[in-house]
Amino acid sequence: MRRGAVRPGVAAQRALWTFVIVNAVIVEVLFFTAGTGKNGTLTVAKFFGLHAALLMLFQLLLVARLPWLDRRIGMDRLTVWHRWVGFTLLWTLLTHFALVVLGYARLDGAPILKTFLALSGVPASLLGMLAAVIVVSIGVVSARKLRRRLRYETWHGLHLLLYMATGLSFVHQLLETTTFKASAFAGVYWWSLWLFTFGALVVGRLVVPVWRNAYHRFQVAAVVPESDSVVSVYVTGRHLDRLPARAGQFSIWRFPGHNHWWLANPFSLSAAPNGQSLRLTARAVGKTSAGLRHLPVGTRVFMEGPYGAFTSLHRTRPGALLIAGGVGITPVRALLEEDTTGDVVVLYRVRHANDAVLIDEVRELVAARGGRLHLLTGQTGAETQPFEPDNLHALAPDITERDVYVCGPPAMTSAVLDGLRKLKVPNRQVHAEKFSLA
Repeated sequence: MRRGAVRPGVAAQRALWTFVIVNAVIVEVLFFTAGTGKNGTLTVAKFFGLHAALLMLFQLLLVARLPWLDRRIGMDRLTVWHRWVGFTLLWTLLTHFALVVLGYARLDGAPILKTFLALSGVPASLLGMLAAVIVVSIGVVSARKLRRRLRYETWHGLHLLLYMATGLSFVHQLLETTTFKASAFAGVYWWSLWLFTFGALVVGRLVVPVWRNAYHRFQVAAVVPESDSVVSVYVTGRHLDRLPARAGQFSIWRFPGHNHWWLANPFSLSAAPNGQSLRLTARAVGKTSAGLRHLPVGTRVFMEGPYGAFTSLHRTRPGALLIAGGVGITPVRALLEEDTTGDVVVLYRVRHANDAVLIDEVRELVAARGGRLHLLTGQTGAETQPFEPDNLHALAPDITERDVYVCGPPAMTSAVLDGLRKLKVPNRQVHAEKFSLA
């Protein structure tokens, strides 16, 4: 990367924050210039309602899977931000709802319960209440303890109700909100913001995947067992040289006709895209991944992606340290094949040597670059802590001068990142991404 140039991830975050701040300022100005509510409580309720709408739109934008943002920030980080914006939206909506009921109760001099029942009979208010109930329900099931007890397909199906909540909220705002009817500019602004957000969501989540699969016509070309529990699937298609895929990225794969449509898994590319085929390598840890070895050649493939910022686009230094655990070696192996510049050190963590997936390929690629490969085996314990700062430094003495790419199980990734922090490796040189749907 050219010295002094703004890093892609930084540029994307600046653009995103600029978008948020500009729209927040516009909403603030419109709120303070559009007049007050019927009393002070309802004025504050309006304030929270407007910001709840803005949070809802921002939350949708974060999961629109816009390629420019995803390649620079990464789906995992965007999803985390989406989660925290969601919880902020939850409390903002609850505050708005409570203040509306309290405000009208004070205005009419009526008990709160009577006011609530009266508002629930008003169509516009009822739509807002239904939207709030959906958001609250999804917020509850998204709490970590409950989320871990649900299958992904169940949680995802419930999560899709947020689109219904967004639609109800939109109609509620059309019927109730006076702020965005106060001027021609306010109306044009609000409609433009909604159209932009929904347009981005529809294009990123529906139009691009459907068009890409219709254009490339992906299908299974070969299935190669790598071990008793690991299999590689080769996928071909038309015009793959035009597919914007990079080593280190992952896609969400479906195999219609072999599995149910809702069974989808994120698998990394385990070889650098070559314009002729794509390869994914997976360990049998669930029904879908275990069934990959039985895929018939010629099976149609529906692929969403490629996604992710775990690529050489974010390189800042000539040398690289690539750290992988288990099947997390797959994007690292692809990076070794695509990015052939600079000195490289690879740390590959497995419990037993025979668990090292694609080890022969990795060894060959590292040797071709004159690099070093350290196969770290053994069960982690008091005597085996390969990612303690001293051990990392011993394996790569110039670690602070390298870009560090980390991919593996969550516990391993956390241990590595903790070690890198203690070694004071600059954050801009650390690249880690969780390859998951949620």
